Amino acid sequence: MHSATRQRRWRRRTLAVATSALAAGAFLVAAQPSAVGAAPPAVPEVADQVPQLTEDGVTGGPASVSGGASTQAASTRSVCAPGAQWLRVRFTELSLRGNDSVTLTGSSAGSFTLTARNWPGRAFHTRAFEGDCVRVSTALSDPASRFAIDSYQAGDRPLAAAATTVAAVGDVCGSSCNQTAPLVKNMNPQALILAGDNAYDSGTLSDYKNKYDPNYGQFKSITYPTPGNHEYKTSGASGYFDYFGARAGERGKGYYSFDVGDWHFVALNSNITHNAGSTQVTWLKNDLAASTKPCTAAFFHHPRFSRGTHGDDSSVTPFFQTLYDAKADLVVVGHDHNYQRYAPSRPDGKRDDVNGVRQLLIGTGGRGYYNFDQSSAAEQEAGNTNTFGVGKLTLTATDYRSEFVPVSGRTFTDSTTGKCKKGVSSPAFSVGASPSSVSVKPGGTASVTVNVGSTGGFTAATALSVSGLPSGVTGTISPSSVTPPANGTATATLTLTASDAATGSATATVTGSSGSVSHTANVSVSVGSGGGEAFSDDFETDKGWQVNADGSDTATSGRWERGDPEQTTSTYSNQIKQRGDTTSGANCLVTGRLAGSEYGANDLDGGASSMTSPQFTVPAGGKLSFSYTFAHGDNATSADYLRIRVLDGTTPTTVFEKLGSAAEVAGAWQTATADLASYAGRSVRLLVEAADASTASLWESAVDDLRVTA
Repeated sequence: MHSATRQRRWRRRTLAVATSALAAGAFLVAAQPSAVGAAPPAVPEVADQVPQLTEDGVTGGPASVSGGASTQAASTRSVCAPGAQWLRVRFTELSLRGNDSVTLTGSSAGSFTLTARNWPGRAFHTRAFEGDCVRVSTALSDPASRFAIDSYQAGDRPLAAAATTVAAVGDVCGSSCNQTAPLVKNMNPQALILAGDNAYDSGTLSDYKNKYDPNYGQFKSITYPTPGNHEYKTSGASGYFDYFGARAGERGKGYYSFDVGDWHFVALNSNITHNAGSTQVTWLKNDLAASTKPCTAAFFHHPRFSRGTHGDDSSVTPFFQTLYDAKADLVVVGHDHNYQRYAPSRPDGKRDDVNGVRQLLIGTGGRGYYNFDQSSAAEQEAGNTNTFGVGKLTLTATDYRSEFVPVSGRTFTDSTTGKCKKGVSSPAFSVGASPSSVSVKPGGTASVTVNVGSTGGFTAATALSVSGLPSGVTGTISPSSVTPPANGTATATLTLTASDAATGSATATVTGSSGSVSHTANVSVSVGSGGGEAFSDDFETDKGWQVNADGSDTATSGRWERGDPEQTTSTYSNQIKQRGDTTSGANCLVTGRLAGSEYGANDLDGGASSMTSPQFTVPAGGKLSFSYTFAHGDNATSADYLRIRVLDGTTPTTVFEKLGSAAEVAGAWQTATADLASYAGRSVRLLVEAADASTASLWESAVDDLRVTA
């Protein structure tokens, strides 16, 4: 399906922040995840917190880790959500004295040490850490030092794919903001930030009610504003503060901060005192030092750099200098009624691709146009003086993508990407095993795929070994050492061989070691007369699967096939939709293995496609295990699916299903199991199905390393 026919939907996200208090002295540890798709559990409110907006698909739950110098003996504890790809935890208290510290480490990657400067007196969510556990290690000596963690947020997709969307615009209403409001609606953002001059001509409460509210009022619950000079045509910007209330920050100040995913946003007021020694700039320095997030953005009205009518504004240099010193990534401004993108710059305008801050001037909300009639100290990379539009920021824990989205009928667009300066993960690796449970009969063999995944650019050789097998079972891993590509995955095969006298069951440990670092994965191994593999396929050879076996398929393109998939990246969301890898070997079952040249090309379209396995007999206690990936755009619906059924004769029964939704989902290999015990002794077939049903949408899916064992 091509982008010209995409159906977009608007839905208002709930941006409530889960909050709670934790009594001092709580000791542990275990975090219980909410069901996928469920709202985080309700928890009591705390007095002062840094607002946290979450990515789509995030779940949460309670945790209980607290302590002080008196509980130093229990210096390492963990918050865990089994199966999660990443976690961030919430502190309700962090009162550290002197050089005392609390260090957080992800079970797969990422580490951060909290000190006395990190949000004293406020509740806050940390940055995200890769893996399904966060280890909490303390170094406390001062009797007054203490901390408390009461909850967590967890993601079920890789951290690099966990994105948030923020809409950004300034100089809004204006006579033409009815043209830009639909752009915000179509973006369906987590937040809308305003760069000032929101309601012309004088920012009175009447201007807001009669000009701004009919168009942009629909976004009030997700709006984070700053005032412009036109708001201050009304004394004290009273209309602005009256309309936005507490969301505008403290009356008379108007500066505040909040978090979106793993980004820290700072709203500043360039209409009040902001010299280097001012209260506002001092607050800014402390706020940036307190943040634990790897990425930082700021927004205010007056641009440090501009080729528009107002030109460069050196008065905001203290803002820019403070942000530059703190290694901030983005600044969004307005004031000049045009669009301008600048190269990463130092406060004096010199280009600095390592530490520079990128400024986006988006004064295109709906109030006239200004020409480029001034010079600027900084390097303008793109600009336009005759197009209304809104900025779309797509943000992850390591990078950003900025796009200028024009109003209907205009063709100018612009986009750029960048990496967060503090978002680079330390090199690390993880070890996984699929399936996680296997049975082998006496005198027989079984196999398990061992995966070594790289994060943060890890590319070192990793030695693999296995221990803890049942009596009479031996294990060999080939190759015995693998080197994953940077941020990729390397695989090996664990072959289990049972002697005729083998018996029992055990939880075996697969260990990966690189230098002094080791990670493990567990595999449940059982031996029994009914054990072994009843059916397995890694899809490297043709084992007799049939496409459209019953002749009922309706898909017009992207049908199931066995082959080597080519990676496809969405030109709309910049997400990988069809992965270009498999969990083992070169081939898998995939819906249209060829890459698409644009959004929606070569994906599954037009209805359903099916693939039917050869017949096999299910053993006693039979279990199906497999790897899968599916991805879709935000135009998918619950009528779209990836499904596995058991065909008992001609009767199909669904044992696994993933449905579409109106949210972008990136491709990621995952594992799943299904209980087939009720089919023991019966000859059945497996039916793998995928559908792009109802209205046309983007859908990609694949299946690999499928096994039926006892």
